Amino acid sequence: MAKRNDRPKHFVLYMFRYSGMMLPMPTRLPPARGATLNAASQRFDALATEADGDWRDAESLVDGAPPPLRTTVTVERPKTAITRNTSPDIPFDRSINAYRGCEHGCIYCFARPTHGFHGLSPGLDFESKLFAKPDVPALLKRELAKKGYQCRPIALGTNTDPYQPIERDWRITRGILEVLSACDHPVTITTKSDRVTRDLDLLAPMAAKGLAAVMLSVTSLTPDIARTLEPRAPAPRRRIAAIKALSAAGVPVWISVSPVIPAINDHEIEAILAAGADAGAVGAFSMPVRLPHEVAPLFRDWLAAHYPDRAARVMAHIQEMRGGKDNDPRFFDRFRAQGPYAALMRQRSDKAVAKLGLNAPRADLDCSRFRPPSDQLALF
Repeated sequence: MAKRNDRPKHFVLYMFRYSGMMLPMPTRLPPARGATLNAASQRFDALATEADGDWRDAESLVDGAPPPLRTTVTVERPKTAITRNTSPDIPFDRSINAYRGCEHGCIYCFARPTHGFHGLSPGLDFESKLFAKPDVPALLKRELAKKGYQCRPIALGTNTDPYQPIERDWRITRGILEVLSACDHPVTITTKSDRVTRDLDLLAPMAAKGLAAVMLSVTSLTPDIARTLEPRAPAPRRRIAAIKALSAAGVPVWISVSPVIPAINDHEIEAILAAGADAGAVGAFSMPVRLPHEVAPLFRDWLAAHYPDRAARVMAHIQEMRGGKDNDPRFFDRFRAQGPYAALMRQRSDKAVAKLGLNAPRADLDCSRFRPPSDQLALF
């Protein structure tokens, strides 16, 4: 972790205040964030949070308020850029994650437990103590130039969002795309941010060569639901506008109605798909909510805070879909729920997809154009 007086050049700082008494652990905060608590990881070192002597902490205690929650970004120096994947139920074998943690604060995010590896909480730490990897573009260029590299599409956005707010300043995702574009390497992007349109100057020419595809995640068209589910992600209307802009530029776009949460956003399946089709999406995907490891208790607490009137019903449906548990981690089953409620949601989604013509299969990108990167000038 970077020391408080040794911050990265592009250190990002946000803060807010709220009135009230100092609360015991786990600390609860208002809905400016996704998680409602900062509980310790259940599988790694226990966490203890206390005032660290920062002058802002002392100032905030004058009126009895807890310290403001500030987003910090720490530089991480990985040794490689590409992460290899051998899971039999995932349609890609390699990915790149420019960041750890995600400020979007989506309460359902399956990547939250990864913060436990750093001795940090999958709760508020995951969305406020972020890690950036500025060396990734250079590392990627080196890896693509290695003798024997076999080209397959690289997936961006498989763990945390490549276009979360700090990408505005760090531009690591932009750097990755510049490397891939220069050597005609195919890429897929999954995001819930309209910031992806910033890179249309790269994505449009790549798409024209069959090298790029984007999936935009839209979980709700209702602002109030979106604000609680994904408090710092762009508004739904901006994501739909991004689909329209990408489509107009010739970039194939899929809309992802994921996750579908019973009694929270499942009533919007058809409306979301229709909005995506109207904006120019060529295909659609949908997945039921997953609650692995520490995500389950965080989600339960979120339900109690935001939807106490239906919390029991939501969890009953989820457990029905997951064999009586909060989560089913088995390959293939984790992405396909079971039971009558899950079957009904699939039927509704399949019917809407067929009616709207959103049945394009996953993008089949061109790997034949790939040229290993080189710093030498071509002779001919």
